[in-house]
Amino acid sequence: MVRKFLYVVAFLVALAIAGAFAYRLYGNDIIRAALVPSEPFRAQPRVAARAYDDPGMWVARPDLPNNPALWTPEGYRPGTTRPAAMFFIHPTSYVSRDAWNGTITGDGETNFRTNVFVRGQASTFNEVADIYAPRYRQATFGAFLTSEADAQRALALAYRDVAAAFDAFLAQVDRARPLILAGHSQGALHLTTLLREKVARDPALRRRVVAAYVVGWPVSRATDLAALGLPECRAAADSGCLLSWQSFAEPADPSLVVDTYDATTGFDGRPRRGTPMVCTNPITGTADGAAPATANRGALVPSEDLSTATIAAAAIPARCDQGRGFLLIGEPPNLTKYVLPGNNYHVYDYSLFWADVRADAARRLATFSGR
Repeated sequence: MVRKFLYVVAFLVALAIAGAFAYRLYGNDIIRAALVPSEPFRAQPRVAARAYDDPGMWVARPDLPNNPALWTPEGYRPGTTRPAAMFFIHPTSYVSRDAWNGTITGDGETNFRTNVFVRGQASTFNEVADIYAPRYRQATFGAFLTSEADAQRALALAYRDVAAAFDAFLAQVDRARPLILAGHSQGALHLTTLLREKVARDPALRRRVVAAYVVGWPVSRATDLAALGLPECRAAADSGCLLSWQSFAEPADPSLVVDTYDATTGFDGRPRRGTPMVCTNPITGTADGAAPATANRGALVPSEDLSTATIAAAAIPARCDQGRGFLLIGEPPNLTKYVLPGNNYHVYDYSLFWADVRADAARRLATFSGR
């Protein structure tokens, strides 16, 4: 199972590298031809009422057999008592250009990649939380490579599924349980919308949130944070707050991210250009923090031949840069082959700090429970 996980990660990163390299050489035309759907967006009906009552609509749910969210590396086990309930939104696993959105049921390759991401990312929370991860008609990879209106329509369709799943999640868990919310990449983008539209507008719901992990997607402190309903997690034991980071090894060149980010408008209607992003150091759990490699509790690291994966402790330092707010890391062991241009470790945002995020969630839940 670990071997399959690593092969999928390698495939997706290689795909992204090829796309970014072609972009620098040839511009948008070749990228659009390779990855952006040529067919127009096709509107689809909303999912049926109570659709997410069906266990088959979930990648992970406590009652599912072979639940990928219960995977752990050697030396770790899921918690026997998990006080919190967690809603996790997986990143993009649909990469076809045949349509702007995948289907709910998916296909073999897409479903396999989805399971892999839930196994490698959501599993870090399984010590303290029962994990719910919905299937949704995710926007295809190419939707992030174009400014076409159809791309925004595809993302809006995907979010409607996520919102319906979240409502079902709330109905399925005890109203007294604390909640952890998390996502990565496209999943983190949808989480920002969920926070704005659901959490920020519902004080009772907001009071149940232990933390929201908006990982692998930028959040502007100046134009976005206030609209999300949760303050930034500033201290390691804060609860009821939001964490976010984007990992780059030094020397970092985040220009591909910055150029896109600076051309967008924040949630308050002001330009994001030049604004700092939320940066939480997952090792320290603090905003704008710095930590030596010796403080890293453990990264999920593959062997040289990609046949196994182990937890490597004290291997990776991390610090938030004082400019735009990227998380800068030392060169991770055995992970240098599969990074995006600019030393971007996006695919590994959770893996680099797997044991640290595990400890972070437990610490924040303890604070929340003791309030």
